[in-house]
Amino acid sequence: QVQLVESGGGLVQPGGSLRLSCAASGSIDSTYILGWSRQAPGKRRELVASMSSGGTTSYISSVKGRFTISRDNAETTTFLQMDSLKPEDTAVYYCRAFKDREDYWGPGTQVTVSS
Repeated sequence: QVQLVESGGGLVQPGGSLRLSCAASGSIDSTYILGWSRQAPGKRRELVASMSSGGTTSYISSVKGRFTISRDNAETTTFLQMDSLKPEDTAVYYCRAFKDREDYWGPGTQVTVSS
C-alpha cells in the first residue's frame, strides 16, 4: 500500500522560505514521477512542480526561479524548496507520485504566507 506524508509547512512572512518534504512508502520506486500540487481557497488544484525519474523538472510559470523540486537518491523522498514566497503562494500543498494510471496523493500540508 502506498503512503505519502508531507512535512515542513507553516506560516512565513512574504519573501521568506520554506522547505517541504514528502516521504513515500510502499511500492513507490524510481519509475514514478514525483510532484507537488497545491490548492488555494476557492481555486482549483494545480500541479506546481514535478520531477521525472530521469531528473527532468517542470514548474508552473508563477513559481519558476523561486521553487526547486528535488528527490533523494533512494527515490523515496521528494523536497520542494520554496524561496521568495508571496501571499499568493498560500495554499495546501500536496505531495504526489504518479505514472500511467496510478496517482497517489498525500494528505497535504498548509503553507501560509502573511505578514
